[in-house]
Amino acid sequence: MADTVAITLLRHGLTIANERRAYLGWSDSPLSAEGEKRIQALRGSYPMYEKIHTSDLPRCVETARLLFPEAVLVKDRSFREMNFGHWEGKTYDELKSDGKYMDWLENPMEAIVPGGEGYREFSDRVRIGWNEWIADEEDRYVLMTHGGVIRDLLVRFAPVEKAFFDWGISHGMGYELIWKDRNSLRRGERCTLLQAVPITANLNG
Repeated sequence: MADTVAITLLRHGLTIANERRAYLGWSDSPLSAEGEKRIQALRGSYPMYEKIHTSDLPRCVETARLLFPEAVLVKDRSFREMNFGHWEGKTYDELKSDGKYMDWLENPMEAIVPGGEGYREFSDRVRIGWNEWIADEEDRYVLMTHGGVIRDLLVRFAPVEKAFFDWGISHGMGYELIWKDRNSLRRGERCTLLQAVPITANLNG
């Protein structure tokens, strides 16, 4: 139907910090050699969008430029990953003796990250950015962002309800959410169709 609205959510490519399994929020890490190779292999799997909204962090901007070299990029800090504060760049092995970290692992939706964000603060930031974004009537909504942001949006809008950590999003891939009409989107209703992108992707979730 002509009135349907589709929003594509994509995750940035694999970074050096991701390969180390380190926490990566507002700090940044460049795409690894393997990450860049995988993104290059995905070129041509997506439509050549004219405009891409993206987190302002370099790993997202770099991925968007590799995948969509002709697109205009609109950077938005609302769609940054959660801020991991004092734990940025550290791995589980480096943090497991920290009592506050272990408390957070037990209750990540309620505990506050020292020097960073709690889940509610993070989720509110994403929600505000989302509402501002969809207020603009665009022909195609595309967002290059982070795993946490995509999970948060799927918790709210996917047609099937799942917990935050039950959604899997591979690097360089994501989901397309489709609403039956623009009013349904603006009212904050769940989308009517969800599919992994690119279409050939085999994603958990």
